[in-house]
Amino acid sequence: QVQLVESGGGLVQPGGSLRLSCAASAFTFGAYYMSWVRQPPGKGLEWVSNIKAGPGTTYYPDSVKGRFTISMDNAKNTLYLQMNSLQPEDAALYYCASPGSGLWGQGTQVTVSS
Repeated sequence: QVQLVESGGGLVQPGGSLRLSCAASAFTFGAYYMSWVRQPPGKGLEWVSNIKAGPGTTYYPDSVKGRFTISMDNAKNTLYLQMNSLQPEDAALYYCASPGSGLWGQGTQVTVSS
């Protein structure tokens, strides 16, 4: 079955780091744009990062630029989001997604304590 499965979320103190992973089953990243999207508690969806297969072109909003890094390993069919200098406002349910195919993962929870 085609699916995306996120992992790596957890509880971290402000200033800490986490690395999220998104493993694909029966799916190949090479031909798709991939995204990380988050939903803070009580708020709407927010696009965190995008990456284009091949060129590896990346995009980050100002809220995470310089702190987050998106990458993919085509050989492992795995998408990553390295998150550094985490702040309370980064707490959210993080999803990986393939916008072109409408495929989303189940999400992984990131909690940043005070």
